[in-house]
Amino acid sequence: MDYMQKAWFYNEYGPRAVLQYGDFPVPQLGDNQVLLRVRAAALNPVDFKMRNGVFKDTGLEFPVVPGCDVAGVVVDEGDNVSMFSKGDEVYGNIQSFNTVRPKQYGTLTQYTAVEESLIALKPENMSFEEAASFPLVLQTAQEGFDRAKFQRGQTVFIVGGEGVVGSMAIQLARYVYGASKIAATASPGKVDFVKKLGADMVIDYTKKSYDQIPEKFDFVFDTTGDSHRSYVVAKEEGKIIDIANSSPHPRAEFYIVTPSGSNLERLRGYIECEKLKPVMDPTGPYAFSNVMEAFKHLESGRARGKVVISPI
Repeated sequence: MDYMQKAWFYNEYGPRAVLQYGDFPVPQLGDNQVLLRVRAAALNPVDFKMRNGVFKDTGLEFPVVPGCDVAGVVVDEGDNVSMFSKGDEVYGNIQSFNTVRPKQYGTLTQYTAVEESLIALKPENMSFEEAASFPLVLQTAQEGFDRAKFQRGQTVFIVGGEGVVGSMAIQLARYVYGASKIAATASPGKVDFVKKLGADMVIDYTKKSYDQIPEKFDFVFDTTGDSHRSYVVAKEEGKIIDIANSSPHPRAEFYIVTPSGSNLERLRGYIECEKLKPVMDPTGPYAFSNVMEAFKHLESGRARGKVVISPI
């Protein structure tokens, strides 16, 4: 007999209207999984892109529960789980898009099953809401610096410093990777915000184009898909990464983030001493019953930080 819970899910691809809220089976645990009582979740653009059918050719079966980011409490564990036990407060990005097909069951649900390798203990200084806002953007930004083999003392130019990944990349560059200079682009109303995050130089992209920037940088981290133009600010031997354009400039690398609990654990000290801080959209958190409105806000393009769902 299946135990039931409440969840958001869809049985066909399409707009927000295909989302349903109702009874849903609690997932069965695999040997390497833990069962989480979800306390908070966060939305990402990939959630609505997936609902719109971006991954329909992978053979993903319905119904699909959306959601990648989660923070919650372990309530059960599989036979081979060794790192976590009941009562542990954890967080993570449970969804991988580097596999044959994405997971069918995400985080917009009261209970979710996740491999223990994908989660980490929640930093003690963070609420469940703050923790849920972190994993996917933190891992995406972190992987960019790791792929670039960024060295302490190098310089970085971040395209899209006000976005959720860009704002995290600035903090990582300043406090974790030891950049000697951080430049970032921003819209006119977000220049001060980006400076406060740790950028040394903020370029209002409505007033200055890339080819008007005389300085060249060791690493260009483009979070907006603009590498066909932004590449000009890279040094001749500099690394360019573009996370938003799967057909980037020939010099640029595109990647899809690989979720990892150990990567979150690497940054625990920086989070607990508040060097790395979440950027949450001020309209949230949204109640679990109000997920449709949360998606509407995210899909409008007006979100300014992670859109969080809590309590669940």
